[in-house]
Amino acid sequence: MQIPSELRYSKDHEWAKADGAVVRIGITDYAQDALGDVVFVDVPKIGTQVSAGGTLGEVESTKSVSEIYAPVSGTVSAVNDTLKSAPESVNADPYGAGWICEITTTSLDDFNSLLDAQGYQALTNN
Repeated sequence: MQIPSELRYSKDHEWAKADGAVVRIGITDYAQDALGDVVFVDVPKIGTQVSAGGTLGEVESTKSVSEIYAPVSGTVSAVNDTLKSAPESVNADPYGAGWICEITTTSLDDFNSLLDAQGYQALTNN
């Protein structure tokens, strides 16, 4: 299982990467593996206001439907439209082509409180 050290992680299995005030979000390798083959991703609309811990969208797989939670508060500023036609990108490349959305935040406090790679590794080993 991949856990890139440059990312931060939520206990709900989302990853986050900050570039200034813009935070790119996706689901982790652990989460996509647990879901199985992803067949549909419901991404949020650009302009949607989200709160850390609130629902962003859903990922549907051949096994189940799981909610995607916002690891940071802010405004959705970009979405990965490729997922409409290629939801399997979440399985193939969860930290690259399979990203879900970007959130522009006014504070990185939520981001800074997320787990680092070592903390996420400990969480998934339990």
